[in-house]
Amino acid sequence: MEYPPSLVMRMLQTEDPTNFDKLLKSMSIWLCVSCEMCLTRCPMEIDIPTLMDYLRQKSIAAKKSNPSAYKIIAFHKSFLDSINYTGRLYEMGMVVDYKMRTGAMMQDVTVAPKMFVKGKLNPVPEFIKGRKKIATIFNRIQKNKEGKL
Repeated sequence: MEYPPSLVMRMLQTEDPTNFDKLLKSMSIWLCVSCEMCLTRCPMEIDIPTLMDYLRQKSIAAKKSNPSAYKIIAFHKSFLDSINYTGRLYEMGMVVDYKMRTGAMMQDVTVAPKMFVKGKLNPVPEFIKGRKKIATIFNRIQKNKEGKL
């Protein structure tokens, strides 16, 4: 990380647009895995993982994401698309979507058959009962992003 969580907080405190722009373009916001270690250690109990997620969303919306983060962003989108479609994570669908987004179709191709034989990859997605409620949440978020709520 070029900016550790403490420096991210300091950069935001300055309210300097240049610092905010640097954060949106940084890899630091994409390398945070939301382990919440910084939250547990923060004497002010600032929810830094939520703030990092906010910065990620702003970075995508402003089209300022660090080019090196494209695989992380592709995974993020594939994960959310899987949940939106089935109501839960559908691993095989997420992996195929991720491979299509990144162009890494041959990566892990030798591992997939072994996982399939062991029952680790289900070719048929499981759909939850309240799937329409999940879709409603996704639609509401999308409308909020577009400023319609």
